[in-house]
Amino acid sequence: MANLDDIDRRLLSELQDEGRITNVELAHRVGLTAPPCLRRVRALEEEGVIRGYHADLDPSQLGFSITVFAMVSLKSQAEDSLREFEQAMKDLPEVREVHMLNGEIDFIIKIVSRDLQAFQEFLTSKLTPAPNVASVKTSLTIRTSKNDPGVPL
Repeated sequence: MANLDDIDRRLLSELQDEGRITNVELAHRVGLTAPPCLRRVRALEEEGVIRGYHADLDPSQLGFSITVFAMVSLKSQAEDSLREFEQAMKDLPEVREVHMLNGEIDFIIKIVSRDLQAFQEFLTSKLTPAPNVASVKTSLTIRTSKNDPGVPL
């Protein structure tokens, strides 16, 4: 875990809220001048605290009107089997998140799709036949009332 001071936390909070902020504006918001602000941000990037920057896209504006969560149980929980399944999921662009769980379900997966027919095709041709899959239970989202990226700072 990174050893962060109050300024680092404020930097991270500002960047998490607005990744395109200029270094000058970021420095102003946290009470630094631009050069030390940039040094701190670069250090946070090099330490891996900041993993990258991205645009927050609206899936429905891009034709992805459906979000589904799939609960996947595997036939085997041997490490090689887990890794093979995880790699198969990395290769599927519709799969946006993959989380291994403890308990009855092995993985929960977030999937985006253009419509129900496209999702059904994805489910039967790509997810269910993926390596080591024993069962898949899916839940279609009705509405998303909160979708905050990152962590609370």
